[in-house]
Amino acid sequence: MIARGSRVLFIDPAHPFLQEELTRLGFVCDHFPELRPEGYKDILSGYTGIIIRNRIRLDEGLLSSAPGLRFIARVGAGMEGIDTEYASRHGIICLNAPEGNRDALAEHTLGMILALFNRLLKADAEVRQGVWDRAGNRGMELMGKTVGIIGYGNMGSAFAQRLKGFQTEVLAYDKYKKDYGDDFVKETTLEELQLKCDLVSLHVPLTEETRYMVDDAFIRSFRKNFFLVNTSRGQVVRTADLIRNLYTGKIRGAVLDVLEWESATFERLDWDAEEKLFQALASHDRVILSPHVAGHSDESPYKMAKVIADKIKNEFRL
Repeated sequence: MIARGSRVLFIDPAHPFLQEELTRLGFVCDHFPELRPEGYKDILSGYTGIIIRNRIRLDEGLLSSAPGLRFIARVGAGMEGIDTEYASRHGIICLNAPEGNRDALAEHTLGMILALFNRLLKADAEVRQGVWDRAGNRGMELMGKTVGIIGYGNMGSAFAQRLKGFQTEVLAYDKYKKDYGDDFVKETTLEELQLKCDLVSLHVPLTEETRYMVDDAFIRSFRKNFFLVNTSRGQVVRTADLIRNLYTGKIRGAVLDVLEWESATFERLDWDAEEKLFQALASHDRVILSPHVAGHSDESPYKMAKVIADKIKNEFRL
């Protein structure tokens, strides 16, 4: 149990519902928006809980200064910014909220694919300039394609549900799950997915195992030329290899909500010497980009806040 009056630190802002609900449950909530990242180590000792998105990394150095910490809640999905191994060893419960933004991500992913298949960005720009090129903007149908999903958690399964009405064959591969086949996907091996797919969508967390998982060798292991979709984490894909295969045609097109050179906060690109690679990617006419916003709809901040509040309430029986 957690005593009433226990303090929770909001390192990042969240939807107001979360603070209101935690206050109702008896917590005292603090937020210091002017505090510099290096200043958190001096104040963490007084807190039972931390609410965070991306502002700082909660590594062992920071967490060791919070002996009374009982939980860390990330208002988002990925947990790579938190030293979860340290937390586990010290009895700190780590929570996240993929249930709150999976719908936004699934719809955004589908929207980007349809925009690419139907040349909508090119067509829109041309019509605005008075160019009426019907033949040059003919689209491709998603119907009849074989779609592969790598990683069948909250995000992958929500995307599969959105594909239901398009009459596609949907294959899913997840190294760490079994018996998850359902009305939306066929559970399969990576080898079968590489043999059959016209489009591959990545929905994996960023770990040492998945970092640069999609490289030249991975891409060339597919029998067909295929479309690549990444709404997971930028460093899952080695961009130089992606660009090389875009120009050979092995990758027929790419949908990217995330990029290899994003900062740790996801708020800017930090490519340093890689600007030429970025320009090669950004100038390619079969690439569609968005700024790591797939999981952030108008509705998702509230939904994520509610998921976190419910998980804290259930975890500590409040």
